[in-house]
Formats: sequence, structure tokens, C-alpha cells
Amino acid sequence: MKYVYLDNAATMPINDSALNKMIECAKYYGNPSSVYKAGRKARKLMDESRAVIASILGVDTSEIYFTSGGTESANWALVGAAFANADKGKHIITSPIEHHAVLNTCERLNKLGFEITYIPVDKYGIVDIDALKKAIRSDTILISIMYANNEVGALQPVNEIADIAKENGVLFHTDAVQAVSAVPINLSELGADMLSLSAHKFAGPKGVGALYIKKGTKISPFMHGGEQERGRRAGTENVIGVVGMAEALKIACTDIISSGAKIAEKRDRLINGIINSIEGVQLNGHPTMRLPGNVNISFENTLAQSLLMRLDSAGIAASAGSACASGSLETSHVLLAMGVPQNKAKGSIRLTLSCNTTDEDIDYVLGVLPSIVEECRGSAI
Repeated sequence: MKYVYLDNAATMPINDSALNKMIECAKYYGNPSSVYKAGRKARKLMDESRAVIASILGVDTSEIYFTSGGTESANWALVGAAFANADKGKHIITSPIEHHAVLNTCERLNKLGFEITYIPVDKYGIVDIDALKKAIRSDTILISIMYANNEVGALQPVNEIADIAKENGVLFHTDAVQAVSAVPINLSELGADMLSLSAHKFAGPKGVGALYIKKGTKISPFMHGGEQERGRRAGTENVIGVVGMAEALKIACTDIISSGAKIAEKRDRLINGIINSIEGVQLNGHPTMRLPGNVNISFENTLAQSLLMRLDSAGIAASAGSACASGSLETSHVLLAMGVPQNKAKGSIRLTLSCNTTDEDIDYVLGVLPSIVEECRGSAI
């Protein structure tokens, strides 16, 4: 039976070149903080990897801090900025469609005395810029809006948001976990103060990520202990993971515009094929302002879990939304915030493509999906 992996937004298979680099790196077992030869070699690998990542993002190496992944990076950005700037104010702005790494951190900060304002989004999942402008107050210290939504792929007007934040003297963090390597990003042009990323979203290893912190940004350390990461993030560094992340990002960002266009072409063929062959479907997210590989579709009179189980039996890996919420039976908070009716939201699935997705994969999905949807609708009656 054919196997088609269409859950690349959840994680990606590790790139062969990145894996080989990691295996080679494993023999350099020294602690990067040590002064002897093995430690110096490990430190050199860290420095080289940091330089690669900084160059791709268009920033200085001193502005890249290694973490355990996107969740830690987002937590650090929000908590660190909130605590460090509490003397100015305790007002934070975000949106209701953020990843739970941001939303749950905001809930925690709210319990600690910070006030959170959630900016509404339109039917496509794009934040309301006018509402954002009106929400800014004299005590606003941070705006956190994701670069691209992990469920529906909506690309946010982050450049405009960064300009608004700068004009008002407010810090701007963007969760770019889904965007890095999917769309071109140059932080020197974007103007964000902080950006979080995660290696396994671009075919790197799990358990490693990074937080970009612009020079001069007032932020507290998140991990306390040693003096690693220039005294801002304690803990012995994950040298192997960092090396794999840098190599994976370098490969993923090579010819990013061309590869993105090819993925988007397959994405659109999949979307059009589903819409033309199955009745009662709805595309969620913006038709064009979306990630190249994202397809989020609602099927009327179905349940996502039933669809996913049948797709799995047919050799197709997909999801109902965020992998971090896959164990929850609750309807997607993203779709509800976009105004998608609950009966449609409950029947929504996410199919996410990569550069490894082939035309044959698309043909196979389009060949089996109509009968799967019909079976699910029949059993739901």
C-alpha cells in the first residue's frame, strides 16, 4: 500500500545531510564551556552553526540564542520581555489564533498580574490591523503575533505590525516556527525584536530551536544556572542538535522561492481537486496569503477523527490541526476565532506538503479521499 506523509507542519523527517552532520559531530563530545581541546572543538561547531543561522536570517551572530525548541523560545520571549519591562507597564497584545505556546503563556502571565488583549481575526485568519492600533496603550509593553498560522497557514502582515510596534515603542515578538524555511525571512528588514523558530519544522532534529533577540532588547533570562548563551540561557548546550539545525536550515532555505512555488503548485492542485470532486467542502484560511504547503479543509457532516482514521488506513498521514493539541477532542480554537461554524470546524483536517511531496502523492490522495469522506458521512448519520 502506498504511504503518503502529509503532516509536515507537525514535524518533518530529518534531512539526510543534517543527520550525517550530527553523526559526525557526535564524536566531539567535549563540553563547549570547557577550555581543553575537545571543548574548544565543540565550541567551534556551535559558533559555526550560529553564524550559519544568523546569516540566513540576516542578523548578527550575537542575536541568536539556542533553546530546546519553539515552545521554549516563545515562552522566553513573552515571560522574559514581560518581567523585564513590567516597570513600564503590564499590558500585552496577542491574537486568539496563536499557538498554545503563546496562548498558555499569556494565561500564566495574566494570573501574575499582566493584562492580555486578544486582537480579532477575519474569516481568513488575518489579524485586524485597525483593532491592533486601537488596542495599544501607554502601558503596552509587548505585541506577539505569529508570522504564519500553524493550522490554516494564514500569513500575517508582520512587517506592518513591526512598524506599528516600533512607532509606539512596544516590543514585537513573532512566532515564526511555521514560516522559517517556508517563506523568505530577513530580520534586518522585518524589524521584529524577537523571533522564535524550531528545527524539526524544517527537517532538522527535535528538541532544539532558537530565539532571535535584537540587540538592545530588554529581556530577562529564562533558564537560570550557568553562564551559557552569554548568560541568558543556562544549561549545557545541545551541540549535536544545533549542528543539525544549522545544516537543515541551510538546505531548506536554498532556492526557497523556487521550492516554495513548486510546493504551492501542488498545494493548489490538491485544493482544487478536493473542491471539484467532493460536495460540501470549505477551504479554511486565505486563498493566496498562506503557507506554500498548507491545506486546511472542512467537510460538512463529518468528524475529523473519523476522517483521519480512515486516511491512516489508506496510508495517508494527516492531522486535525496543531500536533500539540492532537490529543484534545475540543474544536480548533483557530477555526472558531475565524468564525467557522462548529459543525464545519469539527470536520476539518489539515494536509501539509513539503518538497518531498510528489504529483503521484497528490493523485493518490485525490483518488481515495472522496470515498473516505462518503463513508464518514454515511456513518455519521
